[in-house]
Amino acid sequence: MKKLWKIAALVLSLVLVVGCFAACGSSDDVDEPDAGAEATSEAGTTEAAESDRLADGVLTVGTNATFPPFEYLGDDGTPDGFDIALIKLIGEKIGVEVEVVDMEFDSLCASVGNRIDVAIAGMTVDPEREKTVDFSDNYYKAIQNVLVAADNTEITDMSSLAGKTIGVQLGTTGDKVATEAVENAEVKQYTSYSLAVEDLKNGNVDAVIIDQTPGEIFAGQNTEELKLLGAENFDFEDEYYAIACPEGDTALVARINAALSEIQSSGEFDMLVDEYIGNN
Repeated sequence: MKKLWKIAALVLSLVLVVGCFAACGSSDDVDEPDAGAEATSEAGTTEAAESDRLADGVLTVGTNATFPPFEYLGDDGTPDGFDIALIKLIGEKIGVEVEVVDMEFDSLCASVGNRIDVAIAGMTVDPEREKTVDFSDNYYKAIQNVLVAADNTEITDMSSLAGKTIGVQLGTTGDKVATEAVENAEVKQYTSYSLAVEDLKNGNVDAVIIDQTPGEIFAGQNTEELKLLGAENFDFEDEYYAIACPEGDTALVARINAALSEIQSSGEFDMLVDEYIGNN
């Protein structure tokens, strides 16, 4: 009997030891997350690192200051306009200083996350751009239109643009429309709309495809030379402007969206619209 009791005791001891190791293993599993938890942890670390983009207290913003009233050079030679005022107000809400870099529009997306932190330039959200940048929430609805000479009676709709020489700003929606949607067009690409409009005034192009609001500005500044046609006569669709941010930088996008939402709900956004856009 004693021998049997000793054997039973030994077996019980082994069970307790194994149980102890098993319990210790469960505790370690909590401390060491599985693959899914590791991915979540790494994402959190990435977001924290991306938030450090603002750690120096500065948000570097790219724009192209040739697109009134959204961006243009002010009397002091520095970028001004609706977009510039908006991004500075966003910076104020976030608690950082905003530094604006004036550059060519076509280079903005490629520069986001490198030379600049974000870009704001009346930039339309489209699938091609979304391949390289992430966008904030939309902040403005726009549509394309056509600017022609004041005495032009030939161009009235999309079909009448066929075979014409069309001026566009390189990399814009207007560039895409003229290149892909107008039959047999000769598309002249410019680094700015100002240059395209100047060539229109000089008779070097037949039309300029441009966003509605800037088109109104250019037409209003040159009433005897230019006119803006009715967008309803063309096959243009509504588009939306947003702020281009580094791809994958969800923390920065979230902070910008939160600031943008606050500005819109507080009435400050409408005040900027009245100040910079109004009725043109």
